[in-house]
Amino acid sequence: MAMRCAAVLAALFLLVTAPLARAQDVTLMSRDGSVEITGTLLGFDGEFYRVHTIYGELTVDGSGVSCDGPGCPNLTDYVADLTLSGAGSMGRVLLPALIEVFAQKSGHAVSREAIDGSNTLFTLTEASSGKIAGRFTIRLTNSDEGFADLLADEADIALSLREVRPEEAKLAREAGLGDMTGRGRSRVLALDALVPIVAPGNPLRQIGTPDLARVVAGEITNWAELGGPDAPITVHMRDDPSGIWQAVEDRLLDPAGKTLTGYAERYDSGPALARAVEHDPFGIGLTSVTEIGNTTQLALSGDCGFALAASRKTIKTEDYPLTAPMFLYLPARRLPKLARDFLSFTRSTAAQSVIRRVGFTDQQPEEIEIDRQGNRFANAIARAGKEVGLDELQRMVSVLSGRKRLTTSFRFEPGSARLDAQSRSNVAQLAHALEAGLYDGRALMFVGFSDGDGPAKANQAIALRRAKAVLAAVQQAAETANFDRLEMLADGFGEAMPMACDDSAWGRRVNRRVEVWLR
Repeated sequence: MAMRCAAVLAALFLLVTAPLARAQDVTLMSRDGSVEITGTLLGFDGEFYRVHTIYGELTVDGSGVSCDGPGCPNLTDYVADLTLSGAGSMGRVLLPALIEVFAQKSGHAVSREAIDGSNTLFTLTEASSGKIAGRFTIRLTNSDEGFADLLADEADIALSLREVRPEEAKLAREAGLGDMTGRGRSRVLALDALVPIVAPGNPLRQIGTPDLARVVAGEITNWAELGGPDAPITVHMRDDPSGIWQAVEDRLLDPAGKTLTGYAERYDSGPALARAVEHDPFGIGLTSVTEIGNTTQLALSGDCGFALAASRKTIKTEDYPLTAPMFLYLPARRLPKLARDFLSFTRSTAAQSVIRRVGFTDQQPEEIEIDRQGNRFANAIARAGKEVGLDELQRMVSVLSGRKRLTTSFRFEPGSARLDAQSRSNVAQLAHALEAGLYDGRALMFVGFSDGDGPAKANQAIALRRAKAVLAAVQQAAETANFDRLEMLADGFGEAMPMACDDSAWGRRVNRRVEVWLR
């Protein structure tokens, strides 16, 4: 918490001091001389000027004005500069790989230079002319510092393993960066997951999510309480500034009203944590699924018998309860065209292949045959709510037969009808696919499911309403799609096919979902 406050205070200090140090007065004059704008140049993206004036911040099309003053950029030698700051696990391998493939696809040569221990510069040069087109700087810090740099105008994009905090969103609005929680201010670059890990010799293979929270909080201190040997448990955890630790707080501890035990061992990197757990026969840790090293991952289970391990498909569908999206946060201002092209590239098929290759989970939709989901339908029969009759189960099988499940799923924030961050990104991804005509000639059915709390009939109605709401959100986002070429339907089956136990908030959240089925 102290580190987080320090980062915010640093951002406030820089917000006050930086504009004075960087002020450059300019005058923008319309071609006919009838309009003149004077102010401080805040930025130029190769096409538009961003100027602070007595009327506030203005964005002016450069093609319609001439610029006079010491701050005016050289239009012929313009170089797009982009600084990305934040989570090291995103900036260390994933972003460099994406930048290099983007450069190749867009006809640029790319060079890489380590400026210091935390800053790496990527220079993109036009292959035909040798002219420098852009400079991308990646600053390896953590999620807190990434937001602080964005607030202080020291970065153009924040890399984060968590969602923006309310206090950060408030400061961003005050700094003129717009609503960081609004549409278009963030996007999910790739998917990660928090996984419990133990030493290879530990006999335990699964742990309940509520028990995991109690272990991390120091309420369960002996492996015998979990069915293991009579030995004390050592908790290994990332340090406070890391996005992984903050994701543990957000997704595991806070929902249970718990805090980390004071006896936990802390580490400044995922590999260091994994090595410590590997050599501690009685240790347990929580880390990224990409950084488990030689340890053993535990599946998450519940009293009703379900057990889910983190895999590519369970992370992509968000069926795994501790899925952790990797965010890009952007201010409410135009970025240079080269930067915008890069952001568009990150959603392409080529980028999704890069994400898979470096070990993270991509968001490219996949279709799962119904006959490969036998366990899910077996669970539907064995674990459906007591009020779910055979006729409803038969209706579900009849409706879904002949269709394939898309890995794109939608879930909701706790206690809210608002889609969670990953699902909001999924809306954009699916809308983009519809606009590209990828599902022309096919029928998409949005199928709602619920948890088992409350009467089955009411749950079925709620599930149907959610399915219709997601369908409407996708249609609204797919502005240029031709809906005459495809069929879009909605249905709801309530608590008929649970994915996890309803004995915890995590299990109930996993069960409240909307799936997409294709024919």
